[in-house]
Amino acid sequence: MSSEKIILGIDPGTTIMGFGLIKVVDKKMELMQLDELLLKKYDDHYVKLKLIFERTIHLIETYHPDEIAIEAPFFGKNVQSMLKLGRAQGVAMAAGLSREVPITEYSPKKIKMAITGNGNASKEQVAKMLQSLLKIKTLPKNLDATDGLAAAVCHFYNSGKVTSDKNYTGWAAFVKQNEKRVIKK
Repeated sequence: MSSEKIILGIDPGTTIMGFGLIKVVDKKMELMQLDELLLKKYDDHYVKLKLIFERTIHLIETYHPDEIAIEAPFFGKNVQSMLKLGRAQGVAMAAGLSREVPITEYSPKKIKMAITGNGNASKEQVAKMLQSLLKIKTLPKNLDATDGLAAAVCHFYNSGKVTSDKNYTGWAAFVKQNEKRVIKK
């Protein structure tokens, strides 16, 4: 009996949200979708967040992923950029959680390590490896899409392994794992 799983990978961003979907059948990966949501033309940050949420819901309702893998924000020096990136990640996660799709976060370093064997690999190296692995004819102009796809492939490679990355199966699990972040009335 064959087993089938669909994994949605997301690289959240407020300029470009990259995403990729893979189907895993009997432990073999197959590319389903590779694309990006362009948000540069919108000035209002809240409109961008709404569009990220809506696109994520659309992807879930269209492809019915079994799991979502999302790239965790890396720590930068610009607090405003980090806040915006965290919000983008949060609304994508909220979309998945609202549809009860399990979510796992992976650090950029862990994703790069899973794809290329080098945690410091460039976006181009990750994209080329994915192109080879999944027989992608032409890489997208922006590599945010391949970053989202890389999160999905990383999740496939880490399936069944105990990881230190965060994994949420719903709101209750999120709250339990983030008790210090929850404001109690």
